[in-house]
Amino acid sequence: MSTETTLTFTLDSDGIALVRLDAPTADTRRAAPHSLQTVIATLQALGENARIAGIVLHACGCDWLEAESAQDWLDLCSLRDAREISGRLLQRSKQLRAVEQLAKPVAIVLENDCLDLCLEFALACHYRVAAGGRKLRLGFPLIQRGLPPSAGATQRLPRIAGIPAALALLLSGHTWDVDTARRAGVLSDAQPTADEAVASARHWLLGHPQPQAPWDAKGYRVPQGAGAMAAHASRSFTDNIASLRKATHDTQPAPPAILSAVYEGTQLPIDAALHIEAQCAAQALADPASANQIRTLWLHADQARQLVRQPQGIEPAAARKLGILGAGLMGAGIAQVAAAAGIDVVLIDSTAERARAALEKLRGSLERQFAGKQGRTDSIVARIDASADMQRLRGCDFVIEAVFEDRSVKADLMRRAAHALGDRPPDFVWASNTSTLPIHGLAGYWELPQQVIGMHFFSPVARMPLLEIITGPATSSTTLARAMDLAARLGKTPILVNDSPGFYTSRIFCAYIDEGMAMLAEGVNPALIENAARQAGFATSPLAVTDEVSLDLQALVINQAMRDGLPEKFQRRAARAVVDRMNQLGRLGRKSGCGFYDYPPDGVKRLWPGLASEFPLLARQPSVDTVRTRLLHMQALEAARCIEESVLTSAADGDIGSILGLGFPAWTGGALSYIDTVGCDTFVKQCDALAELHGERWRPSPWLRERADRRLTFHGRGSTDTPAAARHPA
Repeated sequence: MSTETTLTFTLDSDGIALVRLDAPTADTRRAAPHSLQTVIATLQALGENARIAGIVLHACGCDWLEAESAQDWLDLCSLRDAREISGRLLQRSKQLRAVEQLAKPVAIVLENDCLDLCLEFALACHYRVAAGGRKLRLGFPLIQRGLPPSAGATQRLPRIAGIPAALALLLSGHTWDVDTARRAGVLSDAQPTADEAVASARHWLLGHPQPQAPWDAKGYRVPQGAGAMAAHASRSFTDNIASLRKATHDTQPAPPAILSAVYEGTQLPIDAALHIEAQCAAQALADPASANQIRTLWLHADQARQLVRQPQGIEPAAARKLGILGAGLMGAGIAQVAAAAGIDVVLIDSTAERARAALEKLRGSLERQFAGKQGRTDSIVARIDASADMQRLRGCDFVIEAVFEDRSVKADLMRRAAHALGDRPPDFVWASNTSTLPIHGLAGYWELPQQVIGMHFFSPVARMPLLEIITGPATSSTTLARAMDLAARLGKTPILVNDSPGFYTSRIFCAYIDEGMAMLAEGVNPALIENAARQAGFATSPLAVTDEVSLDLQALVINQAMRDGLPEKFQRRAARAVVDRMNQLGRLGRKSGCGFYDYPPDGVKRLWPGLASEFPLLARQPSVDTVRTRLLHMQALEAARCIEESVLTSAADGDIGSILGLGFPAWTGGALSYIDTVGCDTFVKQCDALAELHGERWRPSPWLRERADRRLTFHGRGSTDTPAAARHPA
């Protein structure tokens, strides 16, 4: 074995070696985290040194250990052979096993968050101590991106904390704070400073010269029982299976893999258990759903947040003073996240009373969010100037309009705001939060159309990560760059969309709710429609979400499309009769107290029984699979049309938008990844079959047929986007 390593250590008079694991930062020379191989080679070399009695690893920040990238995991998933994947995973697992089997005890000092592989490494150490107070977090958040822990966590954590506590952390993607981790035994100690934490580690090492993991000791038993015996604990496997099936409807491969690994592995010696873990994780990673989620929710979402679509050659420019017109739910939400990001905001509404009321409501929301941190609330609210005086906009270099979806209202507002703003900097931006009105039309009301862009936020703004940025034909690269800079400042995940009626997210959202209403009109049982959507993995079912956005708004949008003479495909004929009837009945959705659902005072909404008389049921109902397929396929078909028409120029943006903005099932990786998963040729054939039964709105275009014939995909080998000439100039 080579003892050469890039890590250095200091040795004290008691024979304790201190190794610093510095995380990469802007002021360090090292640009990358330490590799697992380097750290383990260092430990093995120290373990063979007769002068050394014990080893302290001082992890000085986050991400001190190099983990596999999203692309690394995608490459592994692409093998599709569970046995080969298992072999690869087991190699890394054996490396960590070597840490806890060293001839010298190993203690680790953690100064910052310890997540995923870093935590799996820490669990293999003999002693773990936190430094620096209570801010440190521990957990496995990558499960939320479809990736199960696979380097020993499913075996070591239950053996330390017991199965119920371990499953709570492994399955949720949430994190533990220092106190919780200490109670669970994951942290052996916690100290206020790094020096005191190192001292604690040294003291323990000197008192434990013979290292041994508890599970390597003769007679060891898993706390609270292993495998089936854990059913006597507070949270049994049965409980977890039931709650997981209710939440995921068996669409997620990672959580069942974790449950199986814990259930089977805890009944075996640790080395056999690590083999079980690798096999279970490999089965999950061989499932296309894992690659779909890793690609969209990790690789592509991170790239979007890093502004990969940012126009090149333009210096970053943060908004210095942001004007927001409209203090309703959306406008106030944008004001909140902007002020929280340190931006001075002018929030304008039609009256001073409405503006002040919005600010007080926002204050109340912040006080609930930052309970016990009044200073945080006060600092955010202090950055917001709420008023009805348009003259307060003077000096703003960026304005976002978030008023009612009516072209004439927006046009009048633009005229008045232009007068109030006076002289504006050359890189001024006017952004509209519209979700339906074409940007080129709104730009016609502004003196410099190149300064106009769409920025479609999603409600509630503080929680929803997506921001759909829409460029009109005249939008300049500078305007786009400034909009993307603001997206990054606000912590949003931006996607880039070209101008079109409904843009991208509204088009595929309408495709979803319209198909739900079309099935209702055909006589499909509304409970079947709603439950099939939930079983498919949609965040919300189509009739329920239509109630939330309101049926009078749907009528307004449909009528606007008809008045504007938009092409037939934008006039939503499949849903129009249902929307009209519900408006005639005055059942406008949750805001009116009734829609497709009733909203009784007890707060438990129920499907309206009267739907059966308004839309008589078919004598023979379709299968759940048929309804699921219609809901999934229709949105995916519309997403493909957006690629064909250059509304989207990136399949990645289409997938991110469908999941983060609209709650398309995560297991699919998004609407376009879903087509790849089904197979484009199969997808086209199934759409043709649906067209024969339900109309030409289902008919695939010649463009999509050609893709199917050529076996093209939207991602991976053979993937293509729109032709180069059709791409956004940025």
